[in-house]
Amino acid sequence: MSQITLRVNGGSHTVDVDPTTPLLYILRNDLGLQGPRFGCGLGQCGACTVIINGAAVRSCITPVSSVKAEVTTLEGISANGKLHPLQQAWIDEQVPQCGFCQNGQIMTAKAMLDKNPHPTDAQIRETMNSTLCRCFSHYRVQTAIKRVVNKGVAEVEPPVAGKEALA
Repeated sequence: MSQITLRVNGGSHTVDVDPTTPLLYILRNDLGLQGPRFGCGLGQCGACTVIINGAAVRSCITPVSSVKAEVTTLEGISANGKLHPLQQAWIDEQVPQCGFCQNGQIMTAKAMLDKNPHPTDAQIRETMNSTLCRCFSHYRVQTAIKRVVNKGVAEVEPPVAGKEALA
């Protein structure tokens, strides 16, 4: 066991854990954060996504000892009781169906928009393609992201046939 200090959502937390413990377990079990979820445990589905150094990171495969920068979870993107624009767009566009993937969807979208505030539809589809949604709410995800990009005006080009149509 090792004493590891993490900065999460603006706060500092010291935990006594095995350094190889996945960050996800610390966030959920030790810090009580419910945004990141256990999905596949392999870093493939995206349900556990957090933001570290501006990048969407799969916390289920990230050893806690490797985390050297601030971690932002879904709980950390709202401020003073006000939802982040992406969270509000998710509500406005009624994106969630089962809701399980929403943490990964929102955090992946936020990391993308922080780097590129005006992505094309193709860039949105390419980025979001890495986050699994079994309910196929992909069109609503893209519409919600476009709502934020366009500040309330949701205009989405229909996807092209083929691989991108499922993204």
